[in-house]
Amino acid sequence: MHFAQYYLDCLSQASYLIGDETTGRAVLVDPRRDIDDYLRDAEAAGLRIELIIETHFHADFLSGHLELARATGATIAFGEAAETGYPIRRLRDGERIHLGGEPDGGTGAGPSQEPEPSGVTLTVLATPGHTPESICLVVHEHPEAAEPYGVLTGDTLFVGDVGRPDLLATAGLTPQDMAGRLYRSLHGKLLTLPDATRVFPAHGAGSACGRNLSTETTSTIGDQRRHNYALQPMPEAEFIRLVTAGQPATPGYFAHDAALNRDGHPLLDTAPPAALTLDEALAACRDAGAVLLDSRPLTAYTAAHFTGSLHISLDTRFAEYAGSVVAPGTPIVLVSDPGTEAEARLRLARIGYDHVLGHVPDPAAELARHPELVSRSRRLSPGDVPSEGVQLIDVRNPAEYETGALPDARNLPLASLPTSCATLDPERPVVLYCRSGGRSVIAAALLEARGFRDVRDVIGGYEAAATTCG
Repeated sequence: MHFAQYYLDCLSQASYLIGDETTGRAVLVDPRRDIDDYLRDAEAAGLRIELIIETHFHADFLSGHLELARATGATIAFGEAAETGYPIRRLRDGERIHLGGEPDGGTGAGPSQEPEPSGVTLTVLATPGHTPESICLVVHEHPEAAEPYGVLTGDTLFVGDVGRPDLLATAGLTPQDMAGRLYRSLHGKLLTLPDATRVFPAHGAGSACGRNLSTETTSTIGDQRRHNYALQPMPEAEFIRLVTAGQPATPGYFAHDAALNRDGHPLLDTAPPAALTLDEALAACRDAGAVLLDSRPLTAYTAAHFTGSLHISLDTRFAEYAGSVVAPGTPIVLVSDPGTEAEARLRLARIGYDHVLGHVPDPAAELARHPELVSRSRRLSPGDVPSEGVQLIDVRNPAEYETGALPDARNLPLASLPTSCATLDPERPVVLYCRSGGRSVIAAALLEARGFRDVRDVIGGYEAAATTCG
C-alpha cells in the first residue's frame, strides 16, 4: 500500500494519497487547490488517481477537487448527504471501495464499488456532526486484515479534540443538534474501531475547526479514547454542553469557502501577481475599493507602513488571518518583501481569495520616497498598559480569554473584530493585546484603517503583561 500524508503547516491542513501498488489505483482525500505535489508523487509511485474524496464541505480552505478532477479525470465523491453544484459520486454508509479491483467498465466512476475483495480497501463511515455530510474512511491494506491500518477522520475527530458543531447555525441547524449527531457518530462508529487503529485527521494545532487540537498529526483510537477530553465517559447532554462552549471565533471567510466548495469555483490561477506602481496601487484603493495588505514581517510593518494598510505577516497564519479581516471578494494589492509576492498570492488562493490585483515591488524604497504616506505603529511596553481611560480589548479566542485576562479587558476576538469594532468608540483611545503580540498588530491595523484615532497594542501580549503585573 502507498499511504502519504501531506500536512500544510500554514493552514494546519492534511490531505492523503492512498494507492494499491499492485494495481496502481489511488484515491486522494481532502486535497488543497495547488495539486502539483500530489501529481508528482502519484506519477513517481506509479499511481493513477481515480477518485477524489472530500470528507465534508471544508470551510477553512478552498478544496482542490475541481483542479484535481480537471488534471486527472478522476471522479469527485462526497458523503451521501452532500448536495453540490457539480457532478459527484455519493458514498453510502458502509460502502467499500476496493483499490485492488478492476475499474468500473469504462464509466469513469472511479474505483469499483463492489468487486471481488482484493488489495487496499476503504470503508465509508457516515459521521454527521461537524457537518451533515461528514464521512470518515477506514483503511485496510487487505480486506481480510483483522484490524484496519487506520481511519481518516476528516473534521469528525482530531488528535486531542473533536470537530466543532457550531459552524452551520446560520443554516438552521443548532450547535446542540449537530453536537448530538457528533456524539453518536463518535461513539457509534469511530470508537467501535480497535484501539490500535491509526487516526489521520484533516487538521492539526492552530486550526479554527476546533479549540484543543494537538501538534501531533497522527494518533490512535486507543490514545484518543484515553486522552481526548471530548471522548471521556460522559452522558450525551454533558458532551453537548462541553463541545458547544468556548469555540474559537469563526473567521469571516468560512461561510464563503464552504459555499464555494459546495457550489463550485474557478480553477486556480498560478500566474504571478502583476507589479504595480505605487500610483496604480493607490488608485486601485481609491477607485476599486482595494485594500493594501502588508505581508512583511511584523517588525518591518510596525517601523513604517503605508497609512491605512492592513497587516498580516507571511510568517504567521497568513491566509486565515487575512480571511478574518478582509471581506471575501475584496480586491487586494500586496505589499510584500521582494520575492515573496507569489507565495502570498498562493496562500490567499488557498482560501479562495483570488482578487489579487498585483503587488508593490519594492515597498521599503517606496516608503522611503514617500514619507507623507507613512505611519508607524504605536506600541506599549507590557508594564505601561493604562489602568483607566482606555478601551482595553483582548483579541484572543474565548477559551484563551477564560484562562485569564487583564483587569477590565473586553474580549473581542480577532475573527469577529471587523463587525464587533462597531461597539467601540473611535474617538477614545484603544489598547489591544493578544497572547504574545502578533494578532494585536493585525487588529490595530484594522482599527486604524477603520478610522480609529488612537490605537496601541501591547508588546509581548498577555503573557508579557500578566508577568509584569503579577
